[in-house]
Amino acid sequence: MSDLPRKAVTRTAKLAALPLGFAGRATWGLGKRIGGKSAELVAREVQQRTADQLFKTLGELKGGAMKLGQALSVFESALPEEIAGPYRAALTKLQEAAPPLPARTVHGVLAERIGEDWREYFLEFEDTPAAAASIGQVHRAVWHDGREVAVKVQYPGAGEALLSDLTQLSRFARLLGPLVPGMDIKPVIKELRDRVSEELDYELEAQAQQEHAAEFEDDPDVVIPQVVHQSDQVLVTEWIDGIPLSEVIAEGTAEQRDRAGQLLARFLFSGPARTGLLHADPHPGNFRLLPPAEEEGQTEEDGGPVGSWRLGVLDFGTVDRLPGGLPRNIGDSLRLALEGDAAGVYGLLRAEGFVKESIDLDPDAVLDYLLPIIEPTQVEEFTFSRGWIREQAARIADPRSPAHQLGRQLNLPPSYVLIHRVTLSTIGVLCQLGATVRLRDELEAWLPGFLAEDTETEDTETEDTETVDAAAEGTEYAEEEGEPEGEPVQA
Repeated sequence: MSDLPRKAVTRTAKLAALPLGFAGRATWGLGKRIGGKSAELVAREVQQRTADQLFKTLGELKGGAMKLGQALSVFESALPEEIAGPYRAALTKLQEAAPPLPARTVHGVLAERIGEDWREYFLEFEDTPAAAASIGQVHRAVWHDGREVAVKVQYPGAGEALLSDLTQLSRFARLLGPLVPGMDIKPVIKELRDRVSEELDYELEAQAQQEHAAEFEDDPDVVIPQVVHQSDQVLVTEWIDGIPLSEVIAEGTAEQRDRAGQLLARFLFSGPARTGLLHADPHPGNFRLLPPAEEEGQTEEDGGPVGSWRLGVLDFGTVDRLPGGLPRNIGDSLRLALEGDAAGVYGLLRAEGFVKESIDLDPDAVLDYLLPIIEPTQVEEFTFSRGWIREQAARIADPRSPAHQLGRQLNLPPSYVLIHRVTLSTIGVLCQLGATVRLRDELEAWLPGFLAEDTETEDTETEDTETVDAAAEGTEYAEEEGEPEGEPVQA
């Protein structure tokens, strides 16, 4: 393959083949059953063939097709095992690798974007990519100053491919239902499409990554590679080694999985508070588990026990800009739900637009709907598992369930769409890890409003500010009326 398949008719035909192929394999399976094979065996063969075609098509097309595959891969833990099993290997492949572009195409992009003398920037450059993802692939190299670097090269035609894929996928999103049963794929596609321009802009990505790198530079738990060079369609950052999170999921020790889960939760909630940015692409391919830093004299007082694994974070192409950190209403709602304040939770949800004005719901029913979902926040530590998330998914997805009926009446305001997807994706990864996580610790440290004293402090600060403002207004009025300067008139 010399380039992304860029002709819309070609890409559309390949994408349309996914649901059509599923229908064809279902017919093939019926024939096998008539021929005497057991239903269970035939179903397994059909699912495996579907998974193989899914990976082959989405991986080869890259662009928006592969982006959707990566987004869906973190939700496989919510699917019943008989469905998730055949898909798991195919979907998780999309987190780490895809068929690469040939070296001559990559060289052409480097020559066009960095200059014909691009090789002078590198002491070494590996033509075989270390990773190939949805809109670009990464090559390992050595920068001219001796630093090991990752060179991210955007695929020619990636923008056109992204828009074309996501437009076509949205047109037959319902037909993709058999590929990932129980999930409404259309909102995922829409949200991905809304982020296309940011995903393609390496200048924005470099800026977001550098802001994170500066904030986390001395962090004992999280490692963000520094940006080395950026130009249109090419981004060079420091290289970091480590165990891909997909490998930790597959074969990591309990200690590694728990540590990775704790740090993933910490990064999710601390990032917006520290940088005003939310890393919005939390699939396992974007994280590494790094061995402990070997710093002479490091002690627990220096920020953590010697021997702790660290989390490396990659790919800042998609971020949500949250200047004030995560919305305080999230913390307030969680706190009130844990306190059993159904009326308080319902009032906040209505005020934020989660419950439309035209709809009236029973506050106690809303609280009952939420409590199983927020179970991980009710205890000091919680073990995330595929079984738990499947139970939640089944409760909400079953049309006969009261939770399903209530959920259909709730609304997701636009400002919360990305936060919602990132949170669900992170929970999906935690369940894939099977990690035991002290989630409350992270919420108490980083989520505004989760602790009652946060609210009390804010109320006090508000009252103090109002008093000062009133005093200032009184002073101005006194000066106008000829009162001595600096003595506020008492209200």
